[in-house]
Amino acid sequence: MILQCREAQPCGRGASQTLRESGAFRPCSEGGAMNKGRYRWIQYLAFLSLGLIGGAILSCRLLIAFAPDTVPPGAESNFHLMAEAWNTIQRVYVDRNAVKPQLMTYGAISGMVDALGDTGHSRFLKPEMLKQERNLARGRFEGIGAEVQMKNGQLVIVAPIDGSPAQKAGLKPGDIILKVDDQDVSGLPLDQAVDRILGPAGTRVKLTILNLKTTTTKDVTLTRASITVQNVTWHQLPGTTAAHLRIATFSKGVTENLRKALLTVEKEGAASLILDLRNNPGGLYDEAVSAASQFMSGGNVLLEKNAVGKIKPVPVRPGGVATSLPLVVLINGGTSSGAEIVAGALQDARRAKLVGEKTFGTGTVLETFPLSDGSALMLAIEEWLTPAGQVIWHHGISPDVVVPLPPEATPLIPANEKGLTVEELRNSKDVQLLRALDLLLPEKGHNTKHDRPERFAYGLALAEVD
Repeated sequence: MILQCREAQPCGRGASQTLRESGAFRPCSEGGAMNKGRYRWIQYLAFLSLGLIGGAILSCRLLIAFAPDTVPPGAESNFHLMAEAWNTIQRVYVDRNAVKPQLMTYGAISGMVDALGDTGHSRFLKPEMLKQERNLARGRFEGIGAEVQMKNGQLVIVAPIDGSPAQKAGLKPGDIILKVDDQDVSGLPLDQAVDRILGPAGTRVKLTILNLKTTTTKDVTLTRASITVQNVTWHQLPGTTAAHLRIATFSKGVTENLRKALLTVEKEGAASLILDLRNNPGGLYDEAVSAASQFMSGGNVLLEKNAVGKIKPVPVRPGGVATSLPLVVLINGGTSSGAEIVAGALQDARRAKLVGEKTFGTGTVLETFPLSDGSALMLAIEEWLTPAGQVIWHHGISPDVVVPLPPEATPLIPANEKGLTVEELRNSKDVQLLRALDLLLPEKGHNTKHDRPERFAYGLALAEVD
């Protein structure tokens, strides 16, 4: 989930939730109509909804009264058991103010989905969470702007969103949120933890953060904001003819923006490209497939595997505008869902080398099933594999060239590279970007303005003098 009030990943084939607080929806039309009247998602990122498995939904009597056909044959005893628990709580629990039927119901539904063991993928969405998911599909959010999930009872940041308060505060993938406004959130269900972080733009929230790489904790105060994400940005790296192009999320319209950017990149003389998918939590399925197709002339983007094991290839869509441009792709632990589709397709086609760290490991197509009160279930109905059949779900994609980013380093992004000098690039701690340059420059003979080929090896900037 994203801490923002935005969305995570969902729609059409979509996305995941983020503490950007949202999800990504893929409407089948501008009016928002979905395929067969339903939302289909591919999980980009996702929150783990750790609900109250021991909770109760509604009494059997109420369920039958409102929806007599919804109790499947053979399940009557299970519904009766839940009704027993519900009625016992209503009758004897001492803190009467805590006995809130809707919270108990939502906790029980979350618990049922959580019991499936599909941690971080299938989940229950409250009406507000569903609204946030839709917002993300439009590239907007309100909040701190970080994708989060529950992992082993801890609230973990999957990826901060570009330009968000979370990114500006230096929050990184893998950071654990221990407290919100000095209140411990460890072990809370995801929706309850996220509720404490969400809030209107302009308000402040204090987070206590644990960095696992350095084993240090710190308090960070963020001011929530309303932000429209610039999903596609690029900049030509100083002293080279290599372009650094970043896709922040796969929201609606990303493919069209990517095509325009790629045409401009080549028009302005860039001879190669670094595609940056780091900290990209995913998004809309169709956008991911179309984006990957911009770099491929044939083959498949992915394979879809349904519940009975039938596999269907998803072919490259024709009309790619950068099918021969030399390419390296940057990935890390915040690369998820739709971003993994793109990375996996380019790696299996040997179209590009992947540089960085293993990706998050999202690999299901989620479909949204609306419930009567405006909430919804997001359930995995298909698993996706890379074109070569590699399983991504819970495994992630390993890079061809492993380059860990130092704990103190922050990835460079095109939006912050204007005015960057060659020397500043050489001395930057973004060793992943520099390693990508090192792989590209020998191929194309990139020259500086002084006709001196530059090679960057893990930030050491080794100049080869003619």
